[in-house]
Amino acid sequence: MRISTAQIYDRGVDSIERQQTVLSRNQERIASGKRIQTPSDDPVGAAQTVTVTQSKDRLGQYDANVAAAGDALGQNDSVLSQIQDLLQSVRTTAVSGNNASLSDRDRQSLSNDVAGQLQQLITLANSRDGDGRYLFAGYGSATQPFAADAAGVVGYNGDQGQRTLEVAPGRSMPIAFDGSSAFMQVRNGNGSFAVTPAPANAGTGVASVGSSVNPALLPGDTYRLQFNVAGSVTTYDVLDVTSGSTVSTGNAYASGSAITVAGMQVSVSGAPATGDAFTLAPSSSQSLFATLQALVTTLATPTAGNAAAAAAVQNGIGSALANLDQGLDHVLSLRASAGASLRELDDLSNGNSARSVQYDQTLSRLNDLDYNKALSDFARQQLALEAAQKSFAQVSKLSLFDYL
Repeated sequence: MRISTAQIYDRGVDSIERQQTVLSRNQERIASGKRIQTPSDDPVGAAQTVTVTQSKDRLGQYDANVAAAGDALGQNDSVLSQIQDLLQSVRTTAVSGNNASLSDRDRQSLSNDVAGQLQQLITLANSRDGDGRYLFAGYGSATQPFAADAAGVVGYNGDQGQRTLEVAPGRSMPIAFDGSSAFMQVRNGNGSFAVTPAPANAGTGVASVGSSVNPALLPGDTYRLQFNVAGSVTTYDVLDVTSGSTVSTGNAYASGSAITVAGMQVSVSGAPATGDAFTLAPSSSQSLFATLQALVTTLATPTAGNAAAAAAVQNGIGSALANLDQGLDHVLSLRASAGASLRELDDLSNGNSARSVQYDQTLSRLNDLDYNKALSDFARQQLALEAAQKSFAQVSKLSLFDYL
């Protein structure tokens, strides 16, 4: 086969260019430290690299969400901790007010103190985060959640939505408590039922908070203890207010003795008057604000020379103490929930860190260059290029003109 001079030159140049291209690509790999420069270098490895990189990017977003959720829950817990301390302080004040030796002026001073703490509670419930959003407003975080009306009744203006963040695949974590569940839905009484004296009571009967001695017997009905006094004998009737029936009549009363009704046990001390009554009703929801406001009113009630008013104050303070205990338990429950979420976030953060290391190792295996092999290939390719260049120089001299 005849080979023309033009073919010799074309093939020589093509060979040199191929060797230069191979050498250049290897030089790029050595300079970058990456084995795959373009998908054509390793299609399978390039596809795996894209998949692992996307997974690592998603993990980075989860890490950011975990950090944001931790900050939000930390702020909630901090405010709830202050509220817990405030309720404990109010409880101490209530215990101090339940002292028969205090004058009306003394109790008024305590009432003013609780009124100030009520305003502080409203301020804490309207706390904001670093972005100016209300913590306890639900989804409508731009709306102030709590405000008192002209009568001093504190209402909730937010919604019952609970803001969440996706902190892991398929795991959305609540990062705030809505104000309704946090402050407006606290069980009153002892948590099972509440004992309430009739407003018109004229005697000195004072009821205990009561307890549930047999939860299985609690029917959910409301009962009333109705007292009757004949001479020196005091008896009481038990009425089922819900059904309108009479449970028992003429029961002997002894101050401080336990009275058991449908799984509920309560004691009444003092001397009730004819017609005095105490209602035993299933516990219902009451706001923390209403609990403090009722205590303000109770402590401000004058009792000088009025035994019935003094008994009413004792009943009011006893009810406030029970409601405050329920409020403290409720806040502790919220803090426990926040603490459990924070612990889960710590676990997720540690898990994300471990997965990030695994992704880095996988990317390193797929992409990182084997420098020993690359440098060996570079030396071999460089030698091949030099050989191609020298051989071309020699072959290009094979011309008849060189022999004329």
